[in-house]
Order: sequence, then structure tokens, then C-alpha cells
Amino acid sequence: MPRERILDSVAAVKILVLGGSVFLSKAVAAEAVARGHDVTCANRGSSGPVPDGAAFVRWDRGEAVPAELADTAYDAVVDVGRMPSWVRSAVAAWPAAHWVFVSTVNVYADDSTPGGRPGSLPLRDPQPDDVDLAQDPDAYGPMKVACEEIVRDGAASWTVIRPGLIVGPGDPTGRFSYWPARLADGGEALAGGRPEDRMQVIDARDLAAWIVTCAEQRTAGDYDGVGEVLPLGTLLARVADGVDGDADLTWVPQEFLADQGVQPWMGPEALPLWLPRPEYDGLGSHDPAPSYAAGLVLRPVADTARDTLAWQRATPDAAVTGLTREREAAVLDAWRARD
Repeated sequence: MPRERILDSVAAVKILVLGGSVFLSKAVAAEAVARGHDVTCANRGSSGPVPDGAAFVRWDRGEAVPAELADTAYDAVVDVGRMPSWVRSAVAAWPAAHWVFVSTVNVYADDSTPGGRPGSLPLRDPQPDDVDLAQDPDAYGPMKVACEEIVRDGAASWTVIRPGLIVGPGDPTGRFSYWPARLADGGEALAGGRPEDRMQVIDARDLAAWIVTCAEQRTAGDYDGVGEVLPLGTLLARVADGVDGDADLTWVPQEFLADQGVQPWMGPEALPLWLPRPEYDGLGSHDPAPSYAAGLVLRPVADTARDTLAWQRATPDAAVTGLTREREAAVLDAWRARD
């Protein structure tokens, strides 16, 4: 279960964040700076600024490591990379550092078994070569498997963290963000599947805080970076609480949604957080207990929803995914008019 956050005083460490300008990696850099660490962010410089207090070095990871990075010894490296060549060259540059590699639950070959954890589920076959995800999106998980292997084989010590659905302010996917806005609007809202279907989310800020803790403590092992497993009805109720929403949820079976052309998870024709069952019963219900024991601390979902909505309202170009209100109303009309 979530616990109160307790931050112990630790000696400052020298941390290299590969990224640092977008969502999770930016939250990691901000958290590390806030704890007094010496933080450098290395990225192409095309996705926005790094947090105040962090140094910035421009680096396109398809190119050689810049001398000012290669000549520096770091205590820890945090990497969110997905291309095996990127991770291979970076590990070779800083093999003595403690690596915190951010992987994904998409490395697992089994999405149907609830309660999975590292060691209990089979992994996909590794893809050791770089693949253009625009051409083959299914290569994402296998490339991450290969990246994990590179880190384990080449780094002096390492933590591998496999997040599930990362949410909160700054989310570039808009998957979770659909719900705070929708439930704040009130009225009749379309919900997919059954309220007892299980789902879990993790706030990027909580995940970032844990990543920094792993870097500080040189935590070893594989972990799933996931939140509390909740019935979807409970999860959405907590979102509504966070945004003072009074929407009336209408739960529509997945077979009807599919007949109406509604897509799961994300996209312009999607109902976010809805997943086909039982084939995806495990994707949103990994066992978080080992991660809690390793220091992961979660804030209430209501707080995440409140902050996400505030960010959306303050950010006109915030990412949006999911059904339009007009499309949602059409599906609800069709549901009511069924024979």
C-alpha cells in the first residue's frame, strides 16, 4: 500500500540523466536537483529546457559521446533510451556508474496474467538492433529487453525499472489526461468494460523520486514501476474526487464498444484506460509489493488527477487523446437505442 514519503539525508552524488527535458526524465532531473545532487542532462536540446539547477550538454545519441561528457566520471546514470545502440554506447562510456535503466512492462510476453512481477513472467525475445518504431511499433518491447541485457552485462551495478502507465502533469500521451478533463465536465460519461476490471497508474513524480532513491542507494535488481492495483470503477471515482467531478458513468461492454469502432487505450477513436479482457487482464495489474519494499512511495490518485487537470488548463497545447464529446455521445445514444 502507499506509504508516507520519508526522505533521508544522503550525500550528494553526481548524476547524469540521459534526457531531462520531457516528462519522466525531466521529473527525475528536477527531483535530483531538489535533493542537492550534481545533475547533468544530456539530450538534443530540441524538446525544451532542462530543470533549473541542472547542467545541460547537447548530445544526439546517434553520434559520438561529447568529450565533456566522456571525460567526466558519474556516480549514477539514469537512462530512458529505447534504441539498443544508444544504450550500448552509453554503458561503454560510463561502465563504473550505477545505472538506473527505465524499461517498460511491454518487455513481458504475457499480458494476460494478473499479479505478475519480475521473474514470474516470460520476457519477449530481445531485438538487439535499432528498429524504426514508426515502421514496426511491436519492436518497442523487444528492443527494451535488449537494452536491459546491455545494462546488466556492461554496468558495474544497475537497477532496471519497468513502468506501467505513467501519468500526471506533462504527460505527452494524453492517455490518463482524458479522464480528469472528462469527469470534471460532468454529465453522462462513457466507461468501457466492467467497473471491477483492474487497472493501475503511477504518477511520474513518484516514479522519478524512486528512481533518484535507487541512484542514491545503488539499489540492485529488476522492478516493476507500477501503482496500486484498483478496480477501474474505483480508480475513476478517485479521479472524480480529485477534480470535483460529478459525472455519471455508463459502463458499456467491450463487445459493443468494438462494434461501434471504439479503440482501446489511446488514439483519436479510443476510450483511454479501457483494455480488452481477458487478454490484457495482466497489463494493468502487476504486483507492486516488491517496488514498495524497495522504496517506491505513491501519492493519492485524486492528487494526480487534480494536478493533471490544472496542468491541462494552463497548457493550451497539452496532449489530448480519446473520443471527442460528440463521438462519445453518439456511442451512448447507440447503447441506449440497442434492441
